[in-house]
Amino acid sequence: MIPRYSRPEMEAVWSPETKFRIWFEIEAHAADRMAQLGVIPSDAAKKVWDKGNAATFDVARIDEIEREVKHDVIAFLTHLAEIVGPEARFVHQGMTSSDVLDTCLSVQLTKASDILLDGMDKVLAALETRAREHKDTVCVGRSHGIHAEPTTFGVKLAGFYAEFDRAKRRLETARTEIAVCAISGAVGTFANIDPSVEAYVAEKMGLAVEPVSTQVIPRDRHAAFFAALGLIASSIERLATEIRHLQRTEVLEAEEFFSKGQKGSSAMPHKRNPILTENLTGLARLVRMSVIPAMENVALWHERDISHSSVERGIGPDATVHLDFALHRLAGVIEKLVVYPEQMQANLDRLGGLIHSQRVLLALTQAGASREDAYSMVQRNAMPAWRGEGQFLDNLKADADVAALLNSDELDVLFDLSYHTKHVDLIFERVFGR
Repeated sequence: MIPRYSRPEMEAVWSPETKFRIWFEIEAHAADRMAQLGVIPSDAAKKVWDKGNAATFDVARIDEIEREVKHDVIAFLTHLAEIVGPEARFVHQGMTSSDVLDTCLSVQLTKASDILLDGMDKVLAALETRAREHKDTVCVGRSHGIHAEPTTFGVKLAGFYAEFDRAKRRLETARTEIAVCAISGAVGTFANIDPSVEAYVAEKMGLAVEPVSTQVIPRDRHAAFFAALGLIASSIERLATEIRHLQRTEVLEAEEFFSKGQKGSSAMPHKRNPILTENLTGLARLVRMSVIPAMENVALWHERDISHSSVERGIGPDATVHLDFALHRLAGVIEKLVVYPEQMQANLDRLGGLIHSQRVLLALTQAGASREDAYSMVQRNAMPAWRGEGQFLDNLKADADVAALLNSDELDVLFDLSYHTKHVDLIFERVFGR
């Protein structure tokens, strides 16, 4: 995790202290249930809780033990025994390392999901606010980066809102899918541990029971989780890229907020660069880096191997920390985004009315021209306007073939911008439901 791109709340989910506390809770809850079943003494389970709750697990000590035993869970259990005393022999009865590791990872990913969902809500709230603000702010729509037909800036943002709303639902599904517990022992057969222990721990940890754990929780669950994060990252990059394009000097329809005292370039004092959205583009790449390794983790050998372990130790913290930071940065960018309606209008007018070409084409066909002839008439009058030779409307009015089908007043009507925004209310109702 890079401190520059880490928020404390998410960083804490992946701290060693948090991890060892979760490990302890898993072991202590399991001991409680085993005591209820008569497998271990009740006073031993109570002492585990009392001593463990009062303790601060010494990360350095656990690391020291692990350097000798070469096993992280054994190192932790050894340290726990130092804290608890002789009763620690009843801890981890019938369990295997994956019971602790996988259940802990489920808890961490679930906690991370909740933080990410909060970030998604902030992005959605910002998008809705700005979409409503610019619901009727007309701007040019572009296809292939080229002027196409008019839209509104609010419709643009409503489209991003709908995309992030879908992404939120995917993350909610992924959260449910990853929130599972496995306390089933070696190869997952419960041979040395009662299945009710698993159910008890799952309930206490806020998880569901994994139906067939085979010693590890199946990694298709994790792959789906990281795929959901990757899709969110792609949506972040799409919006960031849109803002970056709109901030280009030649376009300048919107730009990131530039605060007093901010510097854009060490060499050129005039620069106001889209550094936040460029940063978001890079962070999105880092999050998506986790998707393929997570999918490759699905194909473990037989009932278990640990080829997934090193991968998850990296992608778990990195992907969630980076995405958390990106969501909060994106929400801030949207909230403070500076929008220039006058420049949007200037860009609409830049090509001399060519944005109305399709409406003229359709009107000519309705007036009796074949589509091929209508297209030819529109195009031969559009190309001079494209080159800056006159206005498209004036060129059409001077064309005898066009004039034979549409008079001057009929052509004027075809250049009304409001024609393109007549269904904006419908779009907003579909997106926001009101």
